[in-house]
Amino acid sequence: MHLYELHCLSDTSPQLLTENQIQQYLLEIPLWSLSDDINIISKTFKFKNYNQTQLFVNAAASIAKKENHHPEIKFGYNTCTIYYSTHSAGGLTLFDLICASQIDQLISTIEFNA
Repeated sequence: MHLYELHCLSDTSPQLLTENQIQQYLLEIPLWSLSDDINIISKTFKFKNYNQTQLFVNAAASIAKKENHHPEIKFGYNTCTIYYSTHSAGGLTLFDLICASQIDQLISTIEFNA
C-alpha cells in the first residue's frame, strides 16, 4: 500500500519515527527535503502564476482538513513551500509522510485553469 492511500487516524497518538524509518518512507516521496535535525520535511512547489499557487494552497488545505493534520504553508506569487512536522510528538510521524504523499498525488493530478 502506498503512503497516499493511508489516512491519519484521529483516535491514535502519532509516534515519532526513527531516522531509518524516515529514510525508508522518503523513498516514496523523494523530492521532499529532510531537515538536518530530522524533525521536518519540506518541499517547494513552483507555479505559472498566483492563481495556480492559490489553487494549490487551497487544495493542500483541504487535505489538511480531511486528515486533521496541518502543515506550515508559506506561499507567494508563484511558489509554495509546505513543511510537515508533528508538533505534539516533537518531530516526524507517519502522519507527516502520509500527508506529504497525498500532496504529491495532488500535484500530479490537479488541473490548472488559470
